[in-house]
Amino acid sequence: MKIIQVHNRYRFWGGEDAVVERTANLLRRMGNEVFMLNRNSRDITPSVWGKLGTFANSLYSLSAKQDVVRLIRQERPDIVHIHNVYPLLSPSVLVACRRAGVPVAMTCHNYRLMCPTALHVNDGRICERCVGGREYWCILKNCRGNIFESVAYALRSAVMRKCQLFLDNVTLLISPTQFIKHRLIAAGFPEKQIVVFPNMVPIPQLLAEGSAVRSKYVAYIGQFLPVKGIDILLSAARETALPVCLAGDYSSMPDVAKTAPATVEFTGWLDRGKLAAFYRKARFLVVPSICFEVCPLVVLEAMSQGLPVIASRIGGLPEIVEDGVTGLLFEPGNSEDLANKMKLLWEDPGLCRQMGKAGRQKAMREYSEDVYYERLMAVYERAIELNNSK
Repeated sequence: MKIIQVHNRYRFWGGEDAVVERTANLLRRMGNEVFMLNRNSRDITPSVWGKLGTFANSLYSLSAKQDVVRLIRQERPDIVHIHNVYPLLSPSVLVACRRAGVPVAMTCHNYRLMCPTALHVNDGRICERCVGGREYWCILKNCRGNIFESVAYALRSAVMRKCQLFLDNVTLLISPTQFIKHRLIAAGFPEKQIVVFPNMVPIPQLLAEGSAVRSKYVAYIGQFLPVKGIDILLSAARETALPVCLAGDYSSMPDVAKTAPATVEFTGWLDRGKLAAFYRKARFLVVPSICFEVCPLVVLEAMSQGLPVIASRIGGLPEIVEDGVTGLLFEPGNSEDLANKMKLLWEDPGLCRQMGKAGRQKAMREYSEDVYYERLMAVYERAIELNNSK
């Protein structure tokens, strides 16, 4: 099959970029022809004129439209797989695909189709004010922390919704969880347009499957943002006095290292090799987010490594972490509840081993590359069938 993958890379590498890369590599390994149409937000000129040009392009980019038309003519793909089109590609690429008669599958990695900032977060709290055509709240609450950016995001989202650029031009939407599917339906997307299946993770070989008890610390891996619940984890660490190790670039929250308890260590950003070693030395992973997580790769990776996961009962996390089976859930924002769950799992090696083994089995059963590929190809074939039946 010939497939075009379309993605606007983010300024800072994250889980969505990793999913795109893994998907393209997997498709190629399975014998498909994959062509990439990429843009990179790092290329945005920081000047006023550069930002204004980027905003105009985000509404409807003629150059991106011409690029996808040219690529379609050259390669004659069976399908186009969209990931992220903002800010440098824009929905114009969707229109180009429809006019060329090529079906489009799009993965919803975040809440961009419902929320101007894609996160449903404002001032460190869950925010759903913009849902249902009220994008003006993005301006009133200055969700971007910069009024000009907030206006741009609100306008971009309103144009996308009123012109039905995604509703009319995407054949099938891929939702990584049931949670985001329900959000899409509430935003006006028909259920028949949505297919649910989670992200994938490579399943590593383990020397001792499920041996999470070998470990030295409680692990956190990811971005350092208030909505990720970093302060909640540090409060729980202070209460339990357990060794906690946080991996990731914490320059966006420089004070955390200064105020953290003595039992907490910060490793900084880790490459893939060091990250594998980091997992091997962890007893379990904590995901203390207070935002609507979609399908975090770090959770799937931890499970594939045989680690239990303690996660907030929010967003798509409860669909991945089965409470009492592959890990434990706690109330979002409740550091005392988190501390109790951390102590319970740390002090019960047998339970820790049991949950780690169950998590790895679930990862192999539901999140492996083979399962993901089978599901993805079924979506592609269904999208092609729907497109041909028009």
